[in-house]
Amino acid sequence: MQCSISMCETKTFLFFVLFSWAVSSQQIVVMDAGNGNPVVNVAIYNKDKSKSAITDFDGRCDLSAFNRNERIEFRHISYQPLKTTKALILRKGNKVFLQLKPEQLDEVVMSVSKWEQQRKDIPQKVVSIDAQSIALASPQTSADLLRHSGKVFVQKSQLGGGSPMIRGFATNRVLLSVDGVRMNNAIFRGGNIQNVISIDPFTVKNTEVIFGPGSVIYGSDAIGGVMNFFTKSPRFSFTDSLAFSGSALYRFSTANNENTAHIDFNFGKKRWASYISVSYNDFGDLTMGKHGRDSYLRNHYVVRRNGEDVLVPNADPREQVPSGYDQINLLQKFKFRPNNNYTYDLGLYYSETSDYARYDRLIRPSSDGAGLRSAEWYYGPQKWFMGNFQVTKQGRNKFYDRVKLTTAYQLFEESRNERDFQDPILFRTKEKVDALSVNLDFENKKIGNLRLYYGAEYIFNTVNSDGSQKNIETAEIFDAASRYPDGATWQTFAGYVHGEYHLKPNITLLSGLRYSQVWVDARFDDTFYQFPFDEADIITGALTGSVGFSWFPQENLQFTLNGSTGFRAPNIDDVGKIFDSEPGSVVVPNPDLQPEYAYNIDFGVRKNFNDKVVLSAATYYTYLVDALVRRDFTFNGQSQIEYNGELSNVQAIQNAAKAYVYGFEFGLEAFLNENWSLVSNLTLTEGIEEDDDGTDSPARHVAPTFADVHVLWKSPRFTADLFLNYNGEMPFEDLAFSERSKEFIYATDENGNPFSPSWYTLNFRSQYEITQSLKASLNLENITNQRYRTYSSGIVAPGTNLILGLEYSF
Repeated sequence: MQCSISMCETKTFLFFVLFSWAVSSQQIVVMDAGNGNPVVNVAIYNKDKSKSAITDFDGRCDLSAFNRNERIEFRHISYQPLKTTKALILRKGNKVFLQLKPEQLDEVVMSVSKWEQQRKDIPQKVVSIDAQSIALASPQTSADLLRHSGKVFVQKSQLGGGSPMIRGFATNRVLLSVDGVRMNNAIFRGGNIQNVISIDPFTVKNTEVIFGPGSVIYGSDAIGGVMNFFTKSPRFSFTDSLAFSGSALYRFSTANNENTAHIDFNFGKKRWASYISVSYNDFGDLTMGKHGRDSYLRNHYVVRRNGEDVLVPNADPREQVPSGYDQINLLQKFKFRPNNNYTYDLGLYYSETSDYARYDRLIRPSSDGAGLRSAEWYYGPQKWFMGNFQVTKQGRNKFYDRVKLTTAYQLFEESRNERDFQDPILFRTKEKVDALSVNLDFENKKIGNLRLYYGAEYIFNTVNSDGSQKNIETAEIFDAASRYPDGATWQTFAGYVHGEYHLKPNITLLSGLRYSQVWVDARFDDTFYQFPFDEADIITGALTGSVGFSWFPQENLQFTLNGSTGFRAPNIDDVGKIFDSEPGSVVVPNPDLQPEYAYNIDFGVRKNFNDKVVLSAATYYTYLVDALVRRDFTFNGQSQIEYNGELSNVQAIQNAAKAYVYGFEFGLEAFLNENWSLVSNLTLTEGIEEDDDGTDSPARHVAPTFADVHVLWKSPRFTADLFLNYNGEMPFEDLAFSERSKEFIYATDENGNPFSPSWYTLNFRSQYEITQSLKASLNLENITNQRYRTYSSGIVAPGTNLILGLEYSF
């Protein structure tokens, strides 16, 4: 009898354990896909609405009332509806992620203060590009990710590149940031840069672009804007068991025979989580369009035969030989939350390309016009590593509610390799930058209607640079002048305060101040050039500020007005570079430089018509003083010196100009019904540089008018986007003087002058959910097979391009 009772008790206990496990295993959490925050009051029901549930304050609810394979719908007023099954949710770690409706004005953004803020409270224009939009666009690189947004213009000198332009500024006047750590380093140059391609678009969960100066929070370089890439974070498990999920993707495109593979894994427990990502791209030579200007064709290229350079005809003049390259990207993240007060994040990022040709240099004609100037011109592997450790603490005191300490180490490596036609000497320069940074950021929400953000930043860069000459016939290697002073350093220390004050429920005021101190130290080696100075020792400071307001006279109408200043301190590239800027010109060091300052004002309006139509418009004016520009110079009293065996005109970076840029931006979003929508953007920019002698010239990085129109269809399983891209003409009169000398990349007008013609493309994107775990995408770009070059680009854009992708989630 005792045995029977014992057996009954055991069975009862086991039943209780199993029942408890079954109930707890059906607890789920619903979160915002953009920021991971829980979503409250999400309605959950089955098809006939006979069963229902609702999420609590922590975004949690119990799905035990629903059958395992029953179709369940999630609905919330601010989010797009989602249909799925309980079985799939449980397989994905008991988590559901909802996408914010694009018409919502209360979207959360992080880039303006480094903490979460409602977009409706921010006077600056901020554009968010979410993971769903990125997946539909299927960009090959993060430069393409920005270009596909329709709001950022991107220049390309070669296939392995992409230089964003924002409001007439580019390169070292716009700032790149990854997970809150700036990528801009001491050798970011005024010429076009391609560091953005080191960011793997498969790992980006959200990109925020700030339009206009962001120097109060980000310091030097943030004159035209800030591009902040937030990569995917590890996800915790909400049960006691280990949650495992991941995805694998393959993509192929016809224009450059792309083969791309990506895989990622997420492991999560309640207190710790890990995310791993690997991506590999193999891009072949790019094929241009069929219908367009013959001057863009690649009729000949150089090969090495029997110890000689030979100019050979291209079997397919539309194929841009050589332009292909390959790339690998790795990401490893760890997140640890020992309690509700502390969170520890560790991120390890690595990117490396193969050698890749600088295509615009390979199509330069020789001085006699009979052949090509260069036999070889390529970048060595572009490498980027970042280790980023962050500690976040929830505070309970009068000084802060949250504090975040971010420390990072970055390594940048690149090289340039060039050899003239029939010249056996290959000139090479190699650069390596070690960058350390420490940021301490505070958030305080406990001062009535005032929300305060403040912090400090320290950055230290060391530049290593060397040069060499290699005789490719004898394999002999000789020392040569380096591009930068070897061992040069650039460092800055800054403190800032930024406040958000709600004057009334419908009026928000934002204002901030930052002071930055910058030190530049470079010592010059006179082995190859007799410099008239021994070192550049610059100590300078800059005070920047901003003030603006956001006003809702009605709940669906917003006005914003913002005034801000920005600055860019001279870096090692400005102070100490020696390089061939263009045929027949050489840039030499100039240690007598000061920061350039920008003064900006912008005004915006946004109107929401019953969540059916959203119209937005913005206008801005930016005035740049003491602009750092490349102008004619003398070196030891000489206006010409010999560089790489050629007599070249001497130039240098100087505080020799003023500039003003102004423009208009328009946006339209129309939500016709639950499935159909229309999205359009239009950007117009004008800009002038004025030298100290009163000479005016068009600003170099002012993009032509560009626009797009998208017609979208969205259903739970299928998304399609038919769209038109348009770029206006850039006539000869509007070309910067430095661009007019690059006749080989431009078309010729009726007067024989170079200009950039207008162009358009018709395109289609689609994504279909075959099963709960399997998605397929089909994109067709440039359907009418146009042959065109985007403004200032060396590479010709792809012709008709079929992109096929397959993604499996597990």
